[in-house]
Amino acid sequence: MKIIPQSVQVLDEVDAESLLRKIERAGRVCYKSEGKAGPGTAATFVAGLLRRGHESVIEHEKLSVLAVCDRGVSHEIVRHRIASYSQESTRYCNYTGEKFGGELSFIKPCFWNEGEAEFRAWKNAMEQCENAYLALMEAGAKPEQARSVLPNSLKTEIVITMNIRAWRHFLKLRTDAASHPQMRELAGMILQEFRANIPVLFDDIAAAGV
Repeated sequence: MKIIPQSVQVLDEVDAESLLRKIERAGRVCYKSEGKAGPGTAATFVAGLLRRGHESVIEHEKLSVLAVCDRGVSHEIVRHRIASYSQESTRYCNYTGEKFGGELSFIKPCFWNEGEAEFRAWKNAMEQCENAYLALMEAGAKPEQARSVLPNSLKTEIVITMNIRAWRHFLKLRTDAASHPQMRELAGMILQEFRANIPVLFDDIAAAGV
């Protein structure tokens, strides 16, 4: 059994200037102000769009993220639209195989420390789930059958692609203090990555603890 933390990876090679210029080009069609575009104008123009709430224009660009999270968090993620998702399948992945080291991986809950009674109880439950899964597979069950004993804490990988407007909506909701702690942790990681790459599009999102 492995216990691992959540993680994120931006899959795009982000060229912030090109991305912002494309948004600027699209946005200036609305105002027929193409002649005002020039070196360094894209970030200012896009910031103005956001201030005015003209966010339909930023739908012309997208970003893809690989998230390593637990199944419970992934169930919340896939509720968001408009988006595309590709997720690790417990139906087809055989966790007794070599590529998985013959064991299951679980995401460490961010709200319990390892010395706490709650963490010990959780770890014990995960061990029981792993033992049940391995026993079912050894008895001849298919992965799609054995997965019935897998818990929300099972590690999963999911590729998420959203346009910029959808990402902003996702991050505003999922970094809010009312969000589930595990989801808030993951969304905060994504927000930090996006801020580092394209600050003008994400710096105005006030996230709890980010």
